[in-house]
Amino acid sequence: MSLRFSVLASGSTGNAFYIETAQQRLLVDAGLSGKKMDGLFQQIDVDPAGLDGILVTHEHSDHIKGLGIFARKYQLPIYANEKTWQAMDSSLGKLTIDQKFQFDRSSVRSFGDIEVESFGVSHDAAEPMFYTFRHNGYKVALVTDLGYVSEHIKKTVEDADAYIFEANHDVEMLRMGRYPWNVKRRILGDSGHISNEDSGLALTDIISDRTKRVYLAHLSQDNNMKDLARMSVNQILTERGIDLELHDTDPAVPTSLYTVGSVTERV
Repeated sequence: MSLRFSVLASGSTGNAFYIETAQQRLLVDAGLSGKKMDGLFQQIDVDPAGLDGILVTHEHSDHIKGLGIFARKYQLPIYANEKTWQAMDSSLGKLTIDQKFQFDRSSVRSFGDIEVESFGVSHDAAEPMFYTFRHNGYKVALVTDLGYVSEHIKKTVEDADAYIFEANHDVEMLRMGRYPWNVKRRILGDSGHISNEDSGLALTDIISDRTKRVYLAHLSQDNNMKDLARMSVNQILTERGIDLELHDTDPAVPTSLYTVGSVTERV
């Protein structure tokens, strides 16, 4: 088996990402209830009892809501940086010492045959970070929850085979929407989330000939739509002569398991 993944859930109501090889099965975040997490795994026909660990991006509830109960149920180790542990530890319930591990930001760690690199993002959390995954010459980048895409991030995630990349909001929908101004200002700021347009512009700087697909992630339920996100990002890519397969993600329905480097998906 080569590198395979599924975006289990993505959006403001909950986030979870699954990636596997023949040797390792990793979960990133558990932002839904334990019951819902089990249901997501059932939909992709994967037994969560076979997981080897959970990586955490940051402590916001849409990323850790089911983390404690899910880790206890399956006796899974959790990996997060020190400041994230400090911010979330009290909300996870009782965990044993052998379930708590530190994974520093801007570092590389091997989990069996998967090499994981963490990198910092600009977001209003204690010390938020996301990940790239490498296996057998392939690279997958998970990049959401960022107010802007820095040059360091671009350099870290460039030239990947597949991206799970944020396209949170349409700027005009957000400005005209029902959110109070302080929330709009947070989302639009450098520690909030990136827009469809910013997503497309960033992608033009990081994708390469090896990039086969992009999953647009963390869409706002109030300030975006799947069709609009795809259209907006695709327009920017097309204007720059880039023809790339864009895929939706959903807050409740996982994407089909995708084998990196393959032209087929497992349904």
